[in-house]
Amino acid sequence: MKQYSSKRSIQILAHLLKEYEIFDVVISPGSRNAPLAVHFSETDELNCYSIVDERSAAFVGMGMAKSLKKPVVITCTSGSASANYYPAITEAFYQNTPLLILTADRPVDFVDIFDGQTIRQKDLYQQHSYGDFQLLEDSEENAEDENFSLIKKAIELCFEKQGPVHINIPLEEPLYKLVSEIPNFPPVEKTIQKKSEEFSPNLAAEWNTSKRIMILVGTRDYSDELEMQLSQLVKNHSVVVLKEVNSNLKHDKFFAHIDRYIFNFEEKDFKTYAPDLLITIGQNVVSKKIKQFLRKAKPKNHWHVDQFWHPDTFFSLTEKIKMAPEKFFAKLLKFITLEPSSYYNLWDVLRDKKDLKHTEYCAGTSYSDFKFFEILADKLPQNINLHISNSSAIRYAQLFDFQRNKVYCNRGTSGIDGSTSTAMGFAMKSATPTVLVTGDLSFFYDINGLWNNYIPPYTRIIVFNNGGGDIFKIIPGPDSTNALDEFILTKHHKTAELLAKHFGFGYSKVEDEDTLSRVLDNFFKPDAKAKILEVDTSMIENAAVLKGYFEFLKT
Repeated sequence: MKQYSSKRSIQILAHLLKEYEIFDVVISPGSRNAPLAVHFSETDELNCYSIVDERSAAFVGMGMAKSLKKPVVITCTSGSASANYYPAITEAFYQNTPLLILTADRPVDFVDIFDGQTIRQKDLYQQHSYGDFQLLEDSEENAEDENFSLIKKAIELCFEKQGPVHINIPLEEPLYKLVSEIPNFPPVEKTIQKKSEEFSPNLAAEWNTSKRIMILVGTRDYSDELEMQLSQLVKNHSVVVLKEVNSNLKHDKFFAHIDRYIFNFEEKDFKTYAPDLLITIGQNVVSKKIKQFLRKAKPKNHWHVDQFWHPDTFFSLTEKIKMAPEKFFAKLLKFITLEPSSYYNLWDVLRDKKDLKHTEYCAGTSYSDFKFFEILADKLPQNINLHISNSSAIRYAQLFDFQRNKVYCNRGTSGIDGSTSTAMGFAMKSATPTVLVTGDLSFFYDINGLWNNYIPPYTRIIVFNNGGGDIFKIIPGPDSTNALDEFILTKHHKTAELLAKHFGFGYSKVEDEDTLSRVLDNFFKPDAKAKILEVDTSMIENAAVLKGYFEFLKT
């Protein structure tokens, strides 16, 4: 016999989740949220996952939501547990990833009287959420009707904004009073608001009078429609399309390796290669160099096309176009003329020169982080979900071709803290294999991302271990201080071997180029359990290899 929570607020919650087809719930253990855990786990339509560490659990939920492209619920007990959600909530906020956050709480009167596991949870995530709601306790007047309305509003806001929405739930004791039957609740009239999208003909006129048009695509999911539209724009060399590894676009006429081409731009180059019309799509851009270039180039017009965000990243924003890029270009293409542009040819000549230098340098490099990414780009199977951690990992990936795969990286806040957990959450809800490529500090920081009983056996993790945060040897500044080794890059001698064993992963390690190539040939083949490959480059001067690469491009 099933046993449900007697709490009416929890019964309403489960009912509305089903009504809006939100079926996946990540639960972290605790007592105050026991009514949610009991009730949700007994509800047939809901898929419940137990993840102990709340910081990891929130990133797991975010990864699931990215994979499903729909809201996922995360729920935890009261107190500091809810604070541990915050890193993932900030990431989901800036990535527009829908998370419905349900935090159980002590009764309102218990806040700030030094009762156990009680903090100020109401509006806890207000700076980085799209909505903050607090339910009434069941004993309060009109609680059932009010809570029904609040939960409905919160869920619809999560869909509309495609981002985190918080419901705080004060719960009186007893927490474990159960019932075998629950009432029938009324059907829901869904009132999710659709965005109004208007296209101004003035934009087409501005396009047609622009001679140097650049489209820069930042972080975004793959879109077949957008890829076809941009391909049409570059077909006869009308525009320059710059993309990054996690822009998830592929076409021979797109410029895929921004830093390779503009690394050594000087003042004179800013004017030579500057656009007069810049159109940006997507979210965070990885390349710091393109930000520096465009801020100094000061394009006459800058349009940003997005449903949610319109940041003035390059200090030149003139149009906030509040539309999905696919809808915008579908309208734009009806009104514009596509003429060959000498601006494209200018960039194409630069690309040919730098691509030759890239090939030449790669031929002369030996085993290192740089060589690892070169080999990985060649060996990685097609059509997998490739998750890349932040810091040096995503920067190396920018230099090589991963266009055969869909690429993801937590570029909302660009932190290393939840890369593993996000990738594992994504893997849990995807029938396509997921591969995580991560640096050592990111991997060790998020160890509890492996404390997860739902990771599919076809999941693969590759850790390139250079013995610390090698990025701080690459960027200018940190190597001028005495604090570098211990307090900035954080040298260490840890390996992933015992962690792999502890969490039930297969494990292998490589320390040279020949072994790396040979192991990668078999690493992606099916196995009974998920696997970790550790690429040890800790004895290599990796920063010198990468700096040498950019110096070589200058010649």
